[in-house]
Amino acid sequence: MPVHFKIVIDCADPHRLAAFWAEAMDYRVEDHSSFIEGLLAGGVITEDLLTQVDGHRAWKTLAAIRNPDDPFDPASDAGQGMRLLFQQVPEPKTVKNRVHLDLHVGLDKIDSETERLEVLGATRHSERRQEGPAQWIVMQDPEGNEFCVHS
Repeated sequence: MPVHFKIVIDCADPHRLAAFWAEAMDYRVEDHSSFIEGLLAGGVITEDLLTQVDGHRAWKTLAAIRNPDDPFDPASDAGQGMRLLFQQVPEPKTVKNRVHLDLHVGLDKIDSETERLEVLGATRHSERRQEGPAQWIVMQDPEGNEFCVHS
């Protein structure tokens, strides 16, 4: 049986990266506030685990985005399909990623998509590269995590 998974990205500011990646990928930032309110009311969690994001309670050290077309749990808004989770860690990024995302946008959109992502806060790490028919530009998200805008 296939294993369900999500990709977890260590970071300093999970809400900033979730907002960036949701916009970059046309995903939806998960809103866990109803689930959090239930946990608070039941005495399961305390306020010290929370922060305010866009006027609602959110986990202080976690944020997630999901494919808006995939199923999700209505009680928690957690995606049940393709999903990225951003978790706060104390140490900064210091070396190249061992895993990265490739955003497949098509050969004719590599340059325009790269420019759009730069406006959102990404930086270009390399010029266009090519290997056989594949072309890509290596970029970094707002915290320096590498990813590729790919044909």
